[in-house]
Amino acid sequence: MHRINSRRWRPGDLIPGEVELAEEFGCARATVNRALRELADSGLLDRKRKAGTRVALNPVRKATVEIPVIRQDVEARGKDYSFDVLDRKELAPSAVLQQQYGLASSTQLLGLWTLHRADTMPFAYEERWINMAVVPEIADADLATLSANEWLVRNMPLLRGEFTFSAGNATGAESHLLNCPRDAAVFVVYRSTWVVDDAITAVRLVYGPGYSMKTVV
Repeated sequence: MHRINSRRWRPGDLIPGEVELAEEFGCARATVNRALRELADSGLLDRKRKAGTRVALNPVRKATVEIPVIRQDVEARGKDYSFDVLDRKELAPSAVLQQQYGLASSTQLLGLWTLHRADTMPFAYEERWINMAVVPEIADADLATLSANEWLVRNMPLLRGEFTFSAGNATGAESHLLNCPRDAAVFVVYRSTWVVDDAITAVRLVYGPGYSMKTVV
């Protein structure tokens, strides 16, 4: 990475092969291969079979986003966390969910509507749908003690996730729950997670005015 950052290896340059680098650094070729693969995964190198490895013409660092646990977010701000499940029901997927996630109309979903608090004040409103065919254990989980957010992070492997971040305006119901004016600017997160080709959960999170999110690249 130092040679890329110092421009010793410039964008588009063909870098030495694995054997040559292994000899230079006195390490196994497998170690070099792993290091180059990680740099390629981060967007700094372009690797093509039989064409060698080049420094990416337009290097882009890829951010790794972890599924956040809302309790940890609240506690990191020095506040006490609590939550209430406002509603819970088993239901069939809507036409929109069927189309977005490839669900059959007969799929059983667990729907949860939750209000998360920080020092007893509203922090985030959550609407969540969980695919019970993929996560049958969720039916017996005590989600009034441990939030579905934290239960899924602890218990379900994540192979793929999709995130959408947007600005929005609080609806009448959301303004009441979040204790903010109707149509106030809110931060909205849409998130879905998958294992292989099966959707695990889809969630919509609404954070009240003033909320900020930080990620480290």
